[in-house]
Amino acid sequence: MSQNFKNHKRLNPFHHFVITPLTVGLLVWSVIRLVNEEDKSIALWMVLASLALAAIALIARSYALKNQDRIIRLEMRQRYFHLTGSTFTEKEKQLKLSQIIALRFAGDQELLPLIKRAISEKLSPTEIKKAISDWVSDENRV
Repeated sequence: MSQNFKNHKRLNPFHHFVITPLTVGLLVWSVIRLVNEEDKSIALWMVLASLALAAIALIARSYALKNQDRIIRLEMRQRYFHLTGSTFTEKEKQLKLSQIIALRFAGDQELLPLIKRAISEKLSPTEIKKAISDWVSDENRV
């Protein structure tokens, strides 16, 4: 199935349906134990440990997403240079990162006009994605 606006969003099943529910469940359980236990010291350590596990999961996810954002910016700089022979710097200053990420899905034929529209009309990322007719799939997103 080819990727398009309606099906481009992705979930990581292991992260979204295993790790996150387990860490949230462990945190809730440990807080309940803290409230109900006579000996608060062990229960407090359980809360701290579950908070640490939740933080690790969130930090790992945020690092992956930040790295992905950097790669998309680099990809867009390279594509823009390839299409125009000039740097993307001036256009990049006029766009939000979320707009650049949305523009990433546009095919080469419509990328430049869509960049101009995104800047002049201040299109939201959703509006940019809806305007794309030649969708370029990204099957390697995090």
